[in-house]
Amino acid sequence: MIAAFRTCFISGLFSFLTVFSIAQNRTTTKDILPNRINFSEAEVVKAPGFTGPENKAIEMLVDEVEKRSRLRLSVSEQGIQRGKSIYIGQYDALLKSFPFLQKSLANNKSQKPEGYHILTGESGQVIVAGNDARGVLFGTGRLLRIMDYARDSIFLPVEIDLVSAPKYPLRGHQTGYRPKTNSYDGWSVAMWEQYIRDLVVFGTNAIELIPPISDDDADSPHFSKPSMQMMIEMSRLAKEYGIECWVWYPALEKNYADKAVVDKSVKEWGAVLRQLPRVDAIFVPGGDPGHTAPKDLFVLLEKQAAQLQQLHPGATLWLSPQGFTAAWMNQFCSFLKDEPKWLEGIVYGPQQSERLVNLRAKLPARYKIRHYPDITHCIRAQYPVPDWDFAYSVTLNREPINPRPVDQSLIFKQIQPLADYGFLTYSEGCNDDVNKIVWSSMGWDPDTDIADILRDYGRYFIGTDWGEAFAQGLLNLEKNWKGALLTNTQVTTTLLQFQEMERLASPQMLQNWRFQQALYRAYYDAAVRSRLLQETAMEDRAMACLRQAAQSGTEVAMKRAEEALEPAALPVRDLLRSRVFELAEALFQSIHMQLSVGRYQAIATHRGANLDLIDYPLNNAGWLRKQFAGIRKLTNEADRLKKIDAIINWENPGAGGFYDDLGNPLAQRHLVKGKSYAEDPAFQESPMVGFSFEFNDHTTRISSGRFAETLHDQPLEMLYTNLDKNGQYKIRIVYGAEMDSEIKLVANDQYEIHPMMTKNITYDPIEFIIPKHVTKNGVLKLTWSRPKGLGRNGRGVQVAEVWLIHVHDQSGLKRKQPYEW
Repeated sequence: MIAAFRTCFISGLFSFLTVFSIAQNRTTTKDILPNRINFSEAEVVKAPGFTGPENKAIEMLVDEVEKRSRLRLSVSEQGIQRGKSIYIGQYDALLKSFPFLQKSLANNKSQKPEGYHILTGESGQVIVAGNDARGVLFGTGRLLRIMDYARDSIFLPVEIDLVSAPKYPLRGHQTGYRPKTNSYDGWSVAMWEQYIRDLVVFGTNAIELIPPISDDDADSPHFSKPSMQMMIEMSRLAKEYGIECWVWYPALEKNYADKAVVDKSVKEWGAVLRQLPRVDAIFVPGGDPGHTAPKDLFVLLEKQAAQLQQLHPGATLWLSPQGFTAAWMNQFCSFLKDEPKWLEGIVYGPQQSERLVNLRAKLPARYKIRHYPDITHCIRAQYPVPDWDFAYSVTLNREPINPRPVDQSLIFKQIQPLADYGFLTYSEGCNDDVNKIVWSSMGWDPDTDIADILRDYGRYFIGTDWGEAFAQGLLNLEKNWKGALLTNTQVTTTLLQFQEMERLASPQMLQNWRFQQALYRAYYDAAVRSRLLQETAMEDRAMACLRQAAQSGTEVAMKRAEEALEPAALPVRDLLRSRVFELAEALFQSIHMQLSVGRYQAIATHRGANLDLIDYPLNNAGWLRKQFAGIRKLTNEADRLKKIDAIINWENPGAGGFYDDLGNPLAQRHLVKGKSYAEDPAFQESPMVGFSFEFNDHTTRISSGRFAETLHDQPLEMLYTNLDKNGQYKIRIVYGAEMDSEIKLVANDQYEIHPMMTKNITYDPIEFIIPKHVTKNGVLKLTWSRPKGLGRNGRGVQVAEVWLIHVHDQSGLKRKQPYEW
């Protein structure tokens, strides 16, 4: 069936490409670019004695120019003084081999590693002079980005004078060939080389591999080679391009206090590492995965570091304290006071219990710090999307195609300056491709404008004429995720912009996986919003039916409500949904993205397979049907009416009371917010929105399944002012059910409302009386906390809904209370 679908799709895609191949009517680069020189007949001249990485730079230039223009530039080592030539080499080698370039290159050499100078020579040549071999590689990459491409033509600016060198020594990305990823496991060696090239063009100087044995399955149905063979190939590619090759190597054994276990691990790691052509560093996460006390972990790593030096002299070992408890963190810092020489530096990644500025202060100055930012996940992540709408969380979910250029720049500016050595990002596939380019570009120059990075991205990857349009499209995809989706009309505008690009696109552009990714998101976002508008209106009609229960009778009211909850045909929504499925197939064919478990054998829905979630209910229909089933078991009409009244008044705290839906950013009226996202993108000192929905169970009420939460030892606080000083209050709470943990509630910093207890994760409300004297000043501060120093992922303080109910009025008369459970 799936094979038949793919045959039909490919046939349909051919027709689609034919219909939309009108890009030839579009104005070409040749027609619109002033101050450009045609270099279509240029020769590439390389300095004699090139090293492997420098030869790769030439190969990259010739190949990538051909892909974009159909021109294949010739390469020579014999330069002439005049004519359109592109000279490439290290500064000293160019001067030695081509003396006539001396005047052009005089006094322009920079000493910074990996830097370059691109300039127009005295006789009109273009010169790429690298400070070292990597400078040649990155200078060539920059040249590719400033070229303009047209059919059978390439152009360069009349005057070029670019001197540049990177700010951070390490600028890399994790590229793990393993089943858990959303695309990487389906890539061939050729695809990996192309992707490494793409990253290099934007200044990436490191990749990080994952060994065959990790927290993952041993095999994937998508593997083109066994994992060890592919790891060897990727290490070889790093060596050929002259970039660093890191290995993320988790310590997974349960008892490293046992010498036999340590010896076994050293042998196993050695068997992997000795097969790799290049290894520059090993990064061992202290947690996520792995969970070994520092006293035992340090014994293992000292032996691994010694073996590493034998296998790859000069390679270094790094460690992260991810998920450490307070006791382990103290132990870790205590061991580092002795400054073991086998440890090169510390990695700061997800599940860190303290801010980087505090960690830096605790570490000896000799230890470098590498940032390990999670750029691939949107929820349950190190840097989640702030105030993400519920509808996106249950459809796009944790690992979607996620261009977040503005958010990533805020994260970079807030955190990266404290990680002096640089970064190597946490990635699970090509879904975060835009984010990778943002990090690489800012790692080179932190002052680069985000819009300019995206313009370069669009010009280089999509087409010279598309830089501005595609850059703005990517920025608008991020805007799609800002604010309440129900009222976010930007989603429609974004879709219309991408549909215009789609209509004007060439066949090659329609087959470009980066363009397909952006289209997928634009159509998916619009499909979700279209359904959200419809399903919200359906629920509103159902609730209106229930409000008539006293007149119509409960059974009639429930039947009418059920009819209102049945979705009607919506052609526009269905067309959007169909296009999403077509683009999912296109992405599987072009870049092996696995957007469905059933169709493409993705590993899980939360691992990028959001095609399977596109129809997830976006209203409370499942919860209402569950309530109706319970009500129908009652035989007394008065009891039935009482239950329906409770549904209608769920959010009503009664006269003089207050209700907060803490998982809804628009209804957190009493939540103490904390710092802005720009100040605290990891939410280490501020509350954030979280979600706890089971994808096979649609009966949880939306307001009960989303919550506000804080991490680690940070308390969650609510503040009420101008309360009735003589009144009596009680509190009703639904706790967030995503993490089972203990939780405590204290009022006004001193009155315990309930002790540390196991959190109720059944979505059922629980109630507590607030002692009358607590609110005698008209102020109530509520503080939730969990036991301190637990480490791990830090989650647990999760509160979904809070009602503060005014029990008595001033005369002592009991008020009518909202629904009693």
